[in-house]
Amino acid sequence: MLTVIAGLLIAVSAESGTLTLDGELVQGALIIGRTEPGTTVTMDGERVRVSSEGVFLLGFGRDAPPNSHLEAVFPDGSKSRRDLDIAKRSYRIQRVDGLPPRTVTPSKKDMARIRKEIAEVKKARNRNDAREDFLTGFEWPLKGRISGVYGSQRVLNGKPGRPHFGVDIAAPVGTPVHAPADGIVTLTHDDMFFSGGTLIVDHGHGLSSTFIHLSAILVKNGAHVRQGDVIAKVGATGRASGPHLDWRMNLLKSRLDPQLLVDPMSP
Repeated sequence: MLTVIAGLLIAVSAESGTLTLDGELVQGALIIGRTEPGTTVTMDGERVRVSSEGVFLLGFGRDAPPNSHLEAVFPDGSKSRRDLDIAKRSYRIQRVDGLPPRTVTPSKKDMARIRKEIAEVKKARNRNDAREDFLTGFEWPLKGRISGVYGSQRVLNGKPGRPHFGVDIAAPVGTPVHAPADGIVTLTHDDMFFSGGTLIVDHGHGLSSTFIHLSAILVKNGAHVRQGDVIAKVGATGRASGPHLDWRMNLLKSRLDPQLLVDPMSP
């Protein structure tokens, strides 16, 4: 067994099978695993998709517990079990003022709309197919001042709210937004209650990027996009106090930190 903590690479060997994990075992992280084709992989009792090339993904949410259990059954029947220690993170408190009061305390009529939009987003994020577009790696969708970070506990107009699950990049309205990786567009919506102009791009295996508060969406549902393609424009729609892009990532139900998948933003 080989463990490298920085830029984590774990290799787990059984009698005739090998399984490697690439990524940092920390809350908010995405891990790319590789094993022999035909291997069955489960984490905490739930089966994980393994591609025909032996690639699979693991994701750990904002409040992931400190331990997870990974099991692999290789094609010859041999097995491997690995206990994963997930590092806990500290999250900052962030105050956001100047939001439209209606978006902080929605009416009953608004709540009916919100529930419908949540169902649309969940459906788009539940796509789980064999594509491996995520293997292109990820780049920043635009450059700018980071005005909000993943996991921060938000106080909205003085009222405690839910944690923030994306990274906010401040930029003028109309600034181009680029695809951070290859993918397929699974949702476009010009005006959701909280997120305004909303776009979701699926990268395969249940991994998706969500872009919100957009002023314009330049791609259509079902479109294939390539890393670097211009897909939208920055806006200040929905529950936003100013123009910025909120970029979020999910591995199915696990909300991940996009900043853990990209290099530090250059000036």
